[in-house]
Amino acid sequence: MDTNTDNVLTIVAPRRGGLNSAIVARAGRALNALDAKTAEVVWLADEEAADLAFSGTATSDAEDAVCQALSGEILDMVAQPIQGRRKRLFLADMDATIVTSETLDDLAGFVGLKDKIAAITARAMNGELDFETAITERVAMLAGLPESTLEDAYRETELTAGAETLVRTMAANATHCVLVSGGFRFFTSRVATACGFHEDHANQFIFADAKLTGEVARPILGKEAKLATLMRLRAEMNLDPRATMAVGDGANDLPMIREAGLGVAFHGKPVVATAAPARIDHGDLTALLFYQGYRRAEFAI
Repeated sequence: MDTNTDNVLTIVAPRRGGLNSAIVARAGRALNALDAKTAEVVWLADEEAADLAFSGTATSDAEDAVCQALSGEILDMVAQPIQGRRKRLFLADMDATIVTSETLDDLAGFVGLKDKIAAITARAMNGELDFETAITERVAMLAGLPESTLEDAYRETELTAGAETLVRTMAANATHCVLVSGGFRFFTSRVATACGFHEDHANQFIFADAKLTGEVARPILGKEAKLATLMRLRAEMNLDPRATMAVGDGANDLPMIREAGLGVAFHGKPVVATAAPARIDHGDLTALLFYQGYRRAEFAI
């Protein structure tokens, strides 16, 4: 990549064949129209992801111009400084991010309460309800549920496409990976192991006689705790703020997303997608690797 360029625009298609040289050339012309200097295109994955280094214009202006030029194309993109692009600390939400569903909603499905609890979840994730109130109310509805049912729910939980590849690739490249969830450690501990996270943080169910009491252990982990975890680990690792990345989909993820060097809304709720510095609206979680400049040949699995 041209060392005389300061920034890079990364364009990612949701599948191979969704990106070609003509599309990337349109992006280059949009940058040149801003009087930006562009470098030679670097393909991170054939017909799937490409880097276009540039200088001479702000990253926000560059991204806006290319988004407009490529309007109608099904693509994700981000413009950012080249320096510090590969992150050293990564925090990820679990529900509807690292896994495809909301695990508490799935659990409610075993007792015929999925629609009722999912409606509360949706409002909380959109920022319409206080998170602590919402989680307390939902768990109370599950009182008496056997622990064995939680095991059944976990067996049906699916990892989001690219989740394990993302985490294991970053971990193999000296990034500390943390799963931080407003959900429950019963699930995060298992998901963290499956993906290769170094640690996980979440809420705790309270059990009595191997059944849920309907209570949540205090303190409840919400948006403030997610942000605090990012800031604490960043300080412990003595990292520049730019060396961090956070991803999530819900309103309780927004503070850590905004604080991270690269904060990404992954198929985010409208309030999150609008406010996040970066987005993935179409692709899977491997887009986060492309955003950091990893080539597909470097992916761990």
